[in-house]
Amino acid sequence: MPLPDVFAQGLRSAGWLAGLPALALIWASATLYAAPQIAETLEAAGARVAAGTATATGEPWLRLEARGRDLAAEGEAPDVGERETVLAKLAALEGPRRIVSEVGLVETATPFQWAAIRTGTARVALEGSRPVEIGRRALEARITGALAPGTYLDDTARAARGAPPDFASAAAFLAARLSGLAKGGRAAVSDTVLNLSGEALDVPAYEALRAALANPPAGFSIGRIEIVPPAVAQFRFSVEKSARGIVLDGFAPSAADREAALRAAAEAVPGGTVQDRLLTARGLDPAIDPKALIGFAFKLAELIQTGTVTFAEDTIAVTGDAIDAQAIPDAAALMREARPAGVKPGSVTLAARPLSPYRVVIRRTPEAVTLTGHLPDDATRERVLAALRPRLFREPVVDRTRLADGAPPDLGTALAAAAPLVVNLAIGEVAVSDRALTLTGESLYREAAARLPDRLAEALPAGWTGQAAISARQPAETRDPAACRAEAAAMLDRASLRFPAGSATLGPAFYPVLDSLAGLAKVCPTLRIAVSAPADPAKPKPAPGEGAAPTETPPTPMAAPPAPEAPAATGSAQKSDPKESPAKPAAKPHPAPETHAAAKKAEPAKPAAAKPAGTKTNPTQKTEKKPKEAADDPPLDLPRLRAQAVIEYLLQAGVRPDQISAGPDAPAGPVAFALLP
Repeated sequence: MPLPDVFAQGLRSAGWLAGLPALALIWASATLYAAPQIAETLEAAGARVAAGTATATGEPWLRLEARGRDLAAEGEAPDVGERETVLAKLAALEGPRRIVSEVGLVETATPFQWAAIRTGTARVALEGSRPVEIGRRALEARITGALAPGTYLDDTARAARGAPPDFASAAAFLAARLSGLAKGGRAAVSDTVLNLSGEALDVPAYEALRAALANPPAGFSIGRIEIVPPAVAQFRFSVEKSARGIVLDGFAPSAADREAALRAAAEAVPGGTVQDRLLTARGLDPAIDPKALIGFAFKLAELIQTGTVTFAEDTIAVTGDAIDAQAIPDAAALMREARPAGVKPGSVTLAARPLSPYRVVIRRTPEAVTLTGHLPDDATRERVLAALRPRLFREPVVDRTRLADGAPPDLGTALAAAAPLVVNLAIGEVAVSDRALTLTGESLYREAAARLPDRLAEALPAGWTGQAAISARQPAETRDPAACRAEAAAMLDRASLRFPAGSATLGPAFYPVLDSLAGLAKVCPTLRIAVSAPADPAKPKPAPGEGAAPTETPPTPMAAPPAPEAPAATGSAQKSDPKESPAKPAAKPHPAPETHAAAKKAEPAKPAAAKPAGTKTNPTQKTEKKPKEAADDPPLDLPRLRAQAVIEYLLQAGVRPDQISAGPDAPAGPVAFALLP
């Protein structure tokens, strides 16, 4: 066969292949042109069926979507019967190749849950359950209005019963919060609890979210909130201190760290103002513990009157006026030895100046008395401590004062005068600011509380101003008077309280008995007690020949004055009888010189001890012995001092002043208590 014929036959055999591209083009054009028309035709055919499913809201529950020549049915039918009826009507339509049923039933959701999720910059997905009482389009309109314009909704939520009242308001509230969250942010309703999670877009968005969540819609509460703060390029934190208070500025890594900083600031300036300019943001080096950083910053802030502690770029520095000269090396030592891990030391630029205002505080609690603030010198400190310690029996004195210049005149005098007043309170505080002194607290009794302002005014030195605000804690009578007396008598009969020889200091055995007695007196206001303290027993004179001077016949002492009549005692550590109340024993009587000399003359002569030959009697021996004997005698007022020590302890323990008094001195032995009428 010639070559041209072969070539022509090949072309005829492959001719149909040349027409395939044209055929594909024709098919694609027909599909693109006809497909929308087919979809519109199918949806129009089913629209009449969908319109017949309208609910009370006016919206049909049936939704139709053409997928090629298939017709997909979606929605939630009120019951099974209506679903079957609708599907039968759709199957009878001409045009759809088949009906794809995705129709569910309206059920009761327990718990009722709904969520909105940010899936893109301008896209939000809705899932879960929506109230059957609210149409889909109506709810979407509420949600879209709360979102940024142009946001598209992917709504797959299904109608259900059991939604809380005013669900649409809660859904719109949460949708509005999504505007401040990055992709992945989620806002959810679970019954009446609102939850929010995700990362804030920026610092203003984070602050706006915190503020909005403080006011949820009525009937709803805030549940789990897990909002990640935004990250900042330069993390900083500062504490600025002045006479007005503290200003916090910069960032805190979390809401908990921000609260910790606010608490520390409030403790650093009691009664002062705290201005919060902190924002919550990430960016702190993970190697640095934020709470340790905050605590260290406030340790440095304690050492300045005015100034700033600043943390920036991993470095902390302090500048300003130090509270005193010692604070400058203290701050440098903190920088060297106490910095948190990961924090670099910065500059310490402090100057020591006289304090203004000059402050010192004496705080009285049931556990201790604490001194804080500043004093001018060690002598003033010792003067204040000396005014406190004798009035305290068990409570320690904790001295946390520092020395600094700038004290007002007569500071030591003012504090020494106010110390007894605050110690006598149940709880209280003396606060000095320059030459103004304030006494506050709680007294055990109204009468004592009413007297304190006058006592304070009288005690302060000239040029000082004082103010007292004392409340009273007066217990009501809760016990029968007869039962009180019987219990007190039984308690005191078992007591045996003895002072050491020559001492007026309470021993350990006193405290349990006196505490029990004070506790009884506080609930028995009618109880009246007299305290009689003893003198020491007279010392026997040494026998002759034992190295002592020859005994002398003592003169007849003068008659003691009659003792005042004591009331009948119903119970005591040593029972007290008014008829046998002893007169107050003085120290061993010293006779007049004439009587002493006459007694010596009347004394029979006694043989002198044998002496070695040549030994002379020391003429000063007798004159030196008399002062030694006088020094061994107890003080003349020892019983009164002992009674006063017991009375002061009972007053400190809560006994009212009108319930306790001093009785006549007791004979040698234990302390005696008498129950007065």
